[in-house]
Amino acid sequence: MEIKIKELTETELAEVVKIWNSVVEDGVAFPQMELLTLETGRDFFAGQSYTGVACNMESEVVGLYILHPNNVGRCGHICNASYAVRKDCRGHHIGEALVKDCMKKAKELDYRILQFNAVVKSNQTALALYKKLGFTQLGCIPNGFLLGDGNYEDIIPHYIELTT
Repeated sequence: MEIKIKELTETELAEVVKIWNSVVEDGVAFPQMELLTLETGRDFFAGQSYTGVACNMESEVVGLYILHPNNVGRCGHICNASYAVRKDCRGHHIGEALVKDCMKKAKELDYRILQFNAVVKSNQTALALYKKLGFTQLGCIPNGFLLGDGNYEDIIPHYIELTT
């Protein structure tokens, strides 16, 4: 699937909120538990360092990512990101394009490290992608993620240096 990734505008906001909420409702990847409304979504996405939106050739939103600091001060050069792909568009390498675009944007914003704090162990697609792209696993935090079904799952933090 051919896509274009660009900065979020008001035009895509409702669809981006819908995709984000779909991942939150699934309860297997994002730590958030509350759904966004159009108003809270506008504030949430505007509060990021960058929100990228993937659109297909018909200008339909098929995915997104948020990029923001992972910490402050002396660790402010480390960023964090989250990715979401519309359910009916998964399996078309959109997630890979989002991660690559995010890494490029993070460098442009002078971040030096991209760190993922909570990659859920059962998310084998994400784990395989991060390995393919050269991320380093930082170990395992047992029962670090509360799944939507009430069970706990291990998380595997990852990072990659963006300056190399």
